[in-house]
Amino acid sequence: MAAAQIPGEDRTLPGEDARATAPVACSLTRAGLAAQAGRWERLAARAMIRFERTGHGIRASFRPGPGTEEELRALVDVETGCCPWAAWAVHTDGTKLVLDVRAAGAGIAPLHAMFTGLRPATVPRQARRPR
Repeated sequence: MAAAQIPGEDRTLPGEDARATAPVACSLTRAGLAAQAGRWERLAARAMIRFERTGHGIRASFRPGPGTEEELRALVDVETGCCPWAAWAVHTDGTKLVLDVRAAGAGIAPLHAMFTGLRPATVPRQARRPR
């Protein structure tokens, strides 16, 4: 199987050619989908610092913190099982965690749609100093 290179990186995601022919469907139940979506929203609200659509999927960056990497990897484990038509990868990039999700053909639009509601975490304003 051929491997696709992640844009701007030397890393590759194995098996992308095989994913191009896999059916674009999720095997989670309605309750499972709701639970997974809630987990993604909570993680994004507390740790996501950047989100972008790419030509082949999405890339999201997260601030490391207690439990952040573990939750991100747990979410990706679920997604890898229920949506094998996409390639899911988590890696560190300096001081942040990066999620790259890639698909081919008909899988790209569903990936974009899956993450439409995620919003980056708000950074609390620093308390004003007394004058």
